[in-house]
Amino acid sequence: MADLLTIHDVHAAAEAIEGRVLRTPTLASPGLSALLGVPTTVKLELLQRSGSFKIRGAFAKILSLPADARAAGVVGVSGGNHGIALADAANALGVAATVVMPSSAPARSVELARAAGADVRLTDSLAAAFALMNDLVAAGATLVHPYDDPVVVAGQGTVGLEFATDAPDVTDVLVSVGGGGFISGVATAFRALVPGVRVWGVEVEGADAMRQALNAGGPVDIAPTSIVSTLSAPHASQLTYDHVVSLVEDVLVVSDADAVQGSVALAETQKVWAEPAAGCLVAAAGSVLERVGPGARLGIVVCGGNVSFADVVRWTGA
Repeated sequence: MADLLTIHDVHAAAEAIEGRVLRTPTLASPGLSALLGVPTTVKLELLQRSGSFKIRGAFAKILSLPADARAAGVVGVSGGNHGIALADAANALGVAATVVMPSSAPARSVELARAAGADVRLTDSLAAAFALMNDLVAAGATLVHPYDDPVVVAGQGTVGLEFATDAPDVTDVLVSVGGGGFISGVATAFRALVPGVRVWGVEVEGADAMRQALNAGGPVDIAPTSIVSTLSAPHASQLTYDHVVSLVEDVLVVSDADAVQGSVALAETQKVWAEPAAGCLVAAAGSVLERVGPGARLGIVVCGGNVSFADVVRWTGA
């Protein structure tokens, strides 16, 4: 079993990245509260630098590296947001970055990573992207893994640190799951700071690596088929799996279509432009409420907003 992070790790990450990332707003959501029927608070991490929470872990990891590892340049694999964040953080710190993405990654994500100065390599599949990343690491580049790294996980956990500090009365927190680094960090912070809180993971069909890992009793490889590329990890890691088993109530799975409709609901009720990776949380909220009852006070982490209007139009058939 992997060593679990502590709140001290998250506090250390917060200190390391202070001044480089935004403390994003935590707000009561009258619109979502009316839609879901219970008090709902949102953490608007889509307003973060680079458009998602991923910049936190990217900065935390690069700042932790010795000079020779930075000089070798960093490399990461991404379905979108990690690549954008890694490119942005590396550029800010004067470090060369290579980002490997499958060709299915959103064109906008590729453009943003390149605009931030990264060398973006496209591959035919996600599996090929991970293989190329491993080749580049073997050739000397320094790995910044999107989720299988305790420093990255602690960086992502600073979202939970802020949220728990600003909204300590929530009873149930919903967090998106790709490879599991985000929910591992957020759950570490919340469970340490808010006694009795329940943390729920949400995935989409065809990108349910953590749900399949839980069913199998450990990480398993999957072939992602979901349109939600930012959640399409090919497997959980032992690190993230162990955190979820220890700290998370359950991982729910919704359809791509419901995740997209959740993004529409966020636009209409919360007035934010969010990815289906965040929309899936709205779609899963009803299932959580069925299990915990009407006395819940929900917290929803709106994790990212790097999606184009054209994508949403195509997905909704509008």
